[in-house]
Amino acid sequence: MARVPIGTGGTGRRDTLRIALVDGDALTRTLLAQEISRASTRWSVRTWGSGAEARQRLGLGVVDLLLTEVHLRDGSGVALAAGLQERDHRLRVCLLSSASVLAMVRRSPHAASHRWSYLVKDSSLATGGLVRAIRAMAQGRLVVDPAVVEAGASDAARKQPDGVLSRLSASQLDVLRLVVEGLSNVAVAQSLGMTPKGVEYHLHAIYRALGLTDRSANQRVAAVRLFLRDAAAHGSERMPDVAAVPPSGTNGGGG
Repeated sequence: MARVPIGTGGTGRRDTLRIALVDGDALTRTLLAQEISRASTRWSVRTWGSGAEARQRLGLGVVDLLLTEVHLRDGSGVALAAGLQERDHRLRVCLLSSASVLAMVRRSPHAASHRWSYLVKDSSLATGGLVRAIRAMAQGRLVVDPAVVEAGASDAARKQPDGVLSRLSASQLDVLRLVVEGLSNVAVAQSLGMTPKGVEYHLHAIYRALGLTDRSANQRVAAVRLFLRDAAAHGSERMPDVAAVPPSGTNGGGG
């Protein structure tokens, strides 16, 4: 089942994207909030410095998208996100981390099982990176930081040749990596020099290779989760210390 773009409430009548940002560092919180506010007059952002403040203020249907630091000063951002999403199943979540996202996913059953997006904090602060990720998430796509995707794919393929990613050809893996980064079919096609139809063909082949044959489920989301789970299970503990930015064009049409 396709996910309804957030900011509409499923009816098309509301066009404001309501964002909650939780981060214990006041400067980071301010910088991220300013970047979000400048990006669109239709985005509203509210900020909190602790999980307790967020829990107290965020009731059912108050926000559409939660951006939270993994390590909050009063607890875990993973636990905060899991609790809020349990209250409101329509809430979409993106975890921000300064450390290894994959190592965090490996340690946390919540992070491994939920449909969440993941960004390395340096990437979030880089010009345009957070904005493009939010646009992709608003359209129902999951987003994983490009630095995580690249390191996770190479480590998993090298350390676990029988893993999920080993079932894919090189061209299929190229397509899946960009899908995991949150790109639309059109943006994937532009990046790889394909047609959108060619991307669709590759995606159908990827779904078959990964055993995702249930068309009633969201195969795209399931493929991203399999990628992340496989990379987290077999990747390295340390992610590269780089400020990668999601490629432009993530807000294009298609898939």
